[in-house]
Amino acid sequence: MTKPPGLTEAPARKSLGQHFLFDPDILRRSALAAGPVEGRTVIEVGPGPGGLTRAILDNGAAKLICVEADPRFAEALNAWPETADQRLYVHQMDARKADWQKIIDEAGGQTPVMIIANLPYNVGTPLLIKWLKAGPWRGEMALMFQKEVAERICAQPNTRHYGRLAVLTASVCDAHIAFTLPPGAFRPPPRVDSAVTVLRPLASEQQFSPIRSLETVAAAAFGQRRKMLRASLKSIAKPARLDPTDWLEACDVDPTARAETLDQAAFRRLARYYEEAVS
Repeated sequence: MTKPPGLTEAPARKSLGQHFLFDPDILRRSALAAGPVEGRTVIEVGPGPGGLTRAILDNGAAKLICVEADPRFAEALNAWPETADQRLYVHQMDARKADWQKIIDEAGGQTPVMIIANLPYNVGTPLLIKWLKAGPWRGEMALMFQKEVAERICAQPNTRHYGRLAVLTASVCDAHIAFTLPPGAFRPPPRVDSAVTVLRPLASEQQFSPIRSLETVAAAAFGQRRKMLRASLKSIAKPARLDPTDWLEACDVDPTARAETLDQAAFRRLARYYEEAVS
């Protein structure tokens, strides 16, 4: 497989969930999956040897902020000429601990920023949830996940993969799978297929603001997904002094329904009611 020039040669570390892409065509597709990067500020998590980093820079990103936990790759990227030119900013740290707004401000980045990443499998979901809750600094995202995780992000009601992650995503973004990749596209190959998921922010008036209440409601509803909602929501209804059946009926939701049958609008009604009860 042909590799773009100038990439760092170092073995992947299993403990960091590293699987590297080197194919220039795939890297370019990933870089542009959420739209043109020209003139934009972009965040990349887990750049590794720098294949996607190079594709983003070569397609005209004004600033690229990379967060890399592995010191081997962080050091190598800091030696790239774009670092001296202040187009590339490299932070060696755990992305889960990043203060994204501070990092963007320090780089002089323009918001909303794009987030483009071949995410390490062991941090992908918690990072996505943090970004879904982010402020207006976060723009379009093109993120590589395990295919099953991507399907959970984009799932619709009454499907096998529909759950808390899909409900949270749909509250602030429109999401779809752009393309999938087999294990053989990576070095070393993972055991599962992967998929690039594109997430575009909804218009501000379409977004659901008390997302933490929505997360609480969805987590309880899907925590015991085979139970009726009047039973699965008891765990959060009692502390909020709510009767589950009354709560559900007030929100025009059948108390005997199960979580996987509820659409985004129903979850929003339940979350608003819950937010008022606990505030």
